[in-house]
Amino acid sequence: MHTVAQPLTNSPGAPGNNDRPVARVAVAGATGYTGQELLRLLSRHPAVALGAAMSSGQTGASSRRLPGLTRLWDGTITPLSPDTLASEADVVFLALPDAAAAELAPKLVDAGVRVIDLSGAFRLRDEGVRARWYPDTHARPSGVAYGLTERERGAVARAQLVANPGCYPTATLLALAPLAVAGLVLPDADIIVDAKSGVSGAGKTPSERTHFSEIHGSMSAYGVFSHRHGAEIEQGVGRTVTFTPHLVPLDRGILSTIYIRVPAGTTEEALGDVLEQAYAGATFVRLVGTSLPEIKHVAHTNFCDIGWRVDPSGRAILVSVIDNLLKGASGQAVQNMNVMLGIDERTALL
Repeated sequence: MHTVAQPLTNSPGAPGNNDRPVARVAVAGATGYTGQELLRLLSRHPAVALGAAMSSGQTGASSRRLPGLTRLWDGTITPLSPDTLASEADVVFLALPDAAAAELAPKLVDAGVRVIDLSGAFRLRDEGVRARWYPDTHARPSGVAYGLTERERGAVARAQLVANPGCYPTATLLALAPLAVAGLVLPDADIIVDAKSGVSGAGKTPSERTHFSEIHGSMSAYGVFSHRHGAEIEQGVGRTVTFTPHLVPLDRGILSTIYIRVPAGTTEEALGDVLEQAYAGATFVRLVGTSLPEIKHVAHTNFCDIGWRVDPSGRAILVSVIDNLLKGASGQAVQNMNVMLGIDERTALL
């Protein structure tokens, strides 16, 4: 079994540190699944002061309380107010639809606010690819960091705008990207990603596909050759990937099974050595080797567990699991905020 060392630093704002808050934070889109998870995490974060929590709408009807957060956070959700976000927050989390985030994020950046965007609006660097999948993103500010924390920590620390990765790309790229960079993935062989997600990955807005009587006791493939996370995964490895997502009857969690070819004779130990080197000191990536991980091992946590098997012919299978609402969204967003603020990235996540 492979293990990853724990970071030894205890930066300001780390657990147990009583320093005053170093930043004012706000959440736009706080009533969705990811928004509520952000409130849970930020309400107990010792290094920030949680201020405004807004819905995605600008009408009075958008104001509401969240009973599930009682005694954790007793504030009230207010209508979306860009002016308030710009004037009363140092860091803003956008858990908004793509089009709304594409419009609001550049304005906040221009106002000097640091932004962590959980939509897909700014994830894709190539203008043509982005126009296909996110047509409402008409401009992408310079210096956007792709917030796959363990792979992009330096860029995240410097960024004014962080594009938080999608849930499927997070699970997939954490396992696959180090091997691709190391040249262990044969260039003339297909990469196949077969991924399963719980229903919360489809968001809070109900649909026929997410209706209880449709999903219960069933499993279905969707978005075949047409899921935007495929483009994000391809960007991360620099080549074509065959990606098929599936909806499974769980409330949360992702399991990504990745099929690759490695040079004949590559051992499981050699593959593990590459991953060990990539994630030395990375608290939230747990390498379990041939003891393949399960969703229940990471549910309600910010961990990504990665396992693998290799056969002598060069076939390799990677299995990566995350909680789609935490490591795949809100947990990783808070981890990125910690890095941006220069505090221990584990803060409020363990």
